Amino acid sequence: MSQLTQFRLLANYNQWMNQKVYTAAAQLSDAALKQDRGAFFGSILGTLNHLVVADLIWLKRYAACEACADVLAAVVAQDDPTSLDQCLFDDLAQLTDYRQWLDGQILGLLQHLQDSDLTSVLTYRNSKGVTYHKPFASLLTHLFNHQTHHRGQVSTLLSQAGVDVGATDLLLLIDDV
Repeated sequence: MSQLTQFRLLANYNQWMNQKVYTAAAQLSDAALKQDRGAFFGSILGTLNHLVVADLIWLKRYAACEACADVLAAVVAQDDPTSLDQCLFDDLAQLTDYRQWLDGQILGLLQHLQDSDLTSVLTYRNSKGVTYHKPFASLLTHLFNHQTHHRGQVSTLLSQAGVDVGATDLLLLIDDV
């Protein structure tokens, strides 16, 4: 299995898990979603917003890659987040719609890329203006790892609130051969 095929699997898993998490979150009241639960981003809604903010930041950075610019034009047109804890949407329905759109952008990017694109070096600046030059494939790995990390936190918060997300294993999306 090629590296690009692996990334496409991760993009599909990312979308699948986001759908599961958002469906589970929709079972809670607005107050329960916004309740500070002691997580790094406070609430369930705060953590879900953080994931959207971080994905938006990274996708905008990926657009600097020549192979990604056209496919990510709609992402580049979005306003830049102002902080990692910015609340882009205080309504779960609006956040869900944006999350679905963003997941579509990620899937579109992975369908557009070629294996050779993964060997490029991406130059970007972090929020403090520090410039980095890192392997593009490693930065894609970061995107999916970051999602998994914070979705795990949300899954725990949902469980503590009495909502079961259900099965979350990547194994469920891996074809039997």
